[in-house]
Amino acid sequence: MQAVIFREHGGLDKLEYTDVPEPRIAADQVLVNVRACALNHLDIWVRQGLGIPMEMPHISGNDIAGEVAAVGANVKSLQPGQRVIIAPGVTDGAVDEWTTSGWDSMSPAFDIMGMRRQGGYAEFAKAHHTDVLPVSDKLSFEEWAAIPLVFLTAWHMLVTRAQLKPGETVLVQAAGSGIGSAAIQIARLCGAGRIITTVGSGEKAAQAKALGADDVLNYRQCDFAVEVLKLTGKRGADVIFEHIGPETWQKNLGCLGRAGRLVTCGATSGPQTTLDIRGLYVRQHTIMGCYMGGRRELLEVLRLVEAGKLRPVVGRVFPLREAAAAQQYMLDRKNFGKIVLTV
Repeated sequence: MQAVIFREHGGLDKLEYTDVPEPRIAADQVLVNVRACALNHLDIWVRQGLGIPMEMPHISGNDIAGEVAAVGANVKSLQPGQRVIIAPGVTDGAVDEWTTSGWDSMSPAFDIMGMRRQGGYAEFAKAHHTDVLPVSDKLSFEEWAAIPLVFLTAWHMLVTRAQLKPGETVLVQAAGSGIGSAAIQIARLCGAGRIITTVGSGEKAAQAKALGADDVLNYRQCDFAVEVLKLTGKRGADVIFEHIGPETWQKNLGCLGRAGRLVTCGATSGPQTTLDIRGLYVRQHTIMGCYMGGRRELLEVLRLVEAGKLRPVVGRVFPLREAAAAQQYMLDRKNFGKIVLTV
């Protein structure tokens, strides 16, 4: 099968479009004919090297949509030809205190497609049958691939962790990112009273407004923390949706209201920051780390997508062989919504 691989960690030049063996499935696994695979920043970090063991040569990609090509002998729930996605976070059917309570990403069995195991930058991918979920033909494969990781993570952050309430003010960082575009929609669905977001261009500002943002701040032209305080009458945001890292960390805390909650899932600008502990306890802030989400949450997201209450945002589509160009497009922050590879 054709795939994009890297044989060693490094820059974009390490990505290679080549022929590799087709995956072999076990009795409890499903082989998926990949039709589309969306990009995430994780793909870039995996290529650069995370200091964890992984199969080499390696295939990235954890947002996979396609059709069932074959099922193992023990699989009864799926049939060849069905349209499916593969859950971005997989547990291989493990049953433990974390998976039974809905906190799959805390389970020792939890893994991410395309991280330690082979992913979706290929014609075929395999997964345990419990991690392969049927979807309808209401959306294209490119649109289905644009949903799993970002909508699952945003749902876990805003609904499960922050417990965003109707009428509250939420600041969503980077509306143009896949996860930012998902968070705006989820915040609106939760009944947020005011959704403030940041962008880096006028074009993205219009797109963010169309998704449901009330106020859009161009971080290249203003200090977003100052503007958030102005917009809220110095009250600040009740919830801040953060995934950037040190580039925005201090300003986020500066415009987080009293007893506010900051939820964070990423560090695209770096892993290290500083924290004034005094501000944390005096203003009684809550900072919550978030790591993807669980199967129950993903099924709820898929239900809402099928019902038309949430929708994927596909910003740009590249053919698989142009995966390096697609990753560069992400690094350049040119996208609004998800970047997707078609296979």
